[in-house]
Amino acid sequence: MTAQEIAEIADALIAAHDNVSFLTPITDARPEFDVEDAYAVLAEIETRRCREGWQPAGRKIGFTNRTLWARYGVYQPMWARIWTHTVNHAIEGSASLSIARFVQPRLEPEVVFKLRGPIPLTDDAREVLRCVEWIAAGFEIVQSHFADWKFKAPDCTAAFGLHGALIVGTPLPVTGANLDSIAAQLPRFGATIARDSVIVDRGIGENVLGSPAKALVHLARVLAGQSQAPALAANEIVTTGTLTDAWPITRGETWTSDYGALGLDGLELSVA
Repeated sequence: MTAQEIAEIADALIAAHDNVSFLTPITDARPEFDVEDAYAVLAEIETRRCREGWQPAGRKIGFTNRTLWARYGVYQPMWARIWTHTVNHAIEGSASLSIARFVQPRLEPEVVFKLRGPIPLTDDAREVLRCVEWIAAGFEIVQSHFADWKFKAPDCTAAFGLHGALIVGTPLPVTGANLDSIAAQLPRFGATIARDSVIVDRGIGENVLGSPAKALVHLARVLAGQSQAPALAANEIVTTGTLTDAWPITRGETWTSDYGALGLDGLELSVA
């Protein structure tokens, strides 16, 4: 794909984001558009946003929950940037967020990591956690500029990885004393989300590529093969993908989460 074509797609996606509007899937008009092209578009968007003063805060990983692949027709994970102004830290586990700037917003309960250094390419969760400063509960607000959430992998990858916002809960520092127990619980813990005090979905850590720690390693491996993307580094916040389905949200609702045996404090989000 030419630089001009990449720029044209970036133009359309930025306009859809800034105008809170819909787009026809890119692959409808450009069936040759693939995931490699999508990451080139993301790199172009990131360059432009940084020129506008946006500041990267870390990454989001999407479609790590393999139980959802058939439902959405996307059979591989993706990643995108998150930004300082799209990351919100809950106060004592509670937050409020306006969804007026999002298109077809949905909520995803996730495990969030703050890194203390690069992630090693290993399946040993303990080695991964030695490079993590803290973990926390998270609600990612995702959005789709494509009607009815119908798209292909290149479309949703290029469209900011569907990222809208990230609410981060109370951090749990990773220490020598709790590292082993966190590593053991990450694939096993059960999570629930509730809307207005009624549980609507349940998930387990294993849904996320076998463990949220493995999702971190997957991202590190993907980035190692992408020349235009920097490797994961200290102080980045990474959210690793939804433990349950992604749930539509509307104004006036209150959503809560519980992370069971993982030992994280859940979140409470008021949707405005």
